[in-house]
Amino acid sequence: MWQIEEHRRVDKQLSGSVPIEVLKRYEKWKDIARLSGPQGLRAIKGFHDEALSGEWEGHRSSRLGLQWRVIYRVVANVLQIRVIHVTAHDYRRP
Repeated sequence: MWQIEEHRRVDKQLSGSVPIEVLKRYEKWKDIARLSGPQGLRAIKGFHDEALSGEWEGHRSSRLGLQWRVIYRVVANVLQIRVIHVTAHDYRRP
């Protein structure tokens, strides 16, 4: 079982003008990530889970909708997923 750790900014990002469908999908994403880890996320085509490059090298991204993404990093030696950013497709580093 994987541990999900959210950055302190994530609560603020999710309390803004995020559509309810995206919030529900994020909760489902966390459930799948907690049980199956990155392999489970990659197995579900709708999340379109992919590795990022450039400034975000070492991070991964999953779709929460047409516009919304969750950016996270896997810490494999402790079975931990760190959610860094939930964004409306804005990949600039905070």
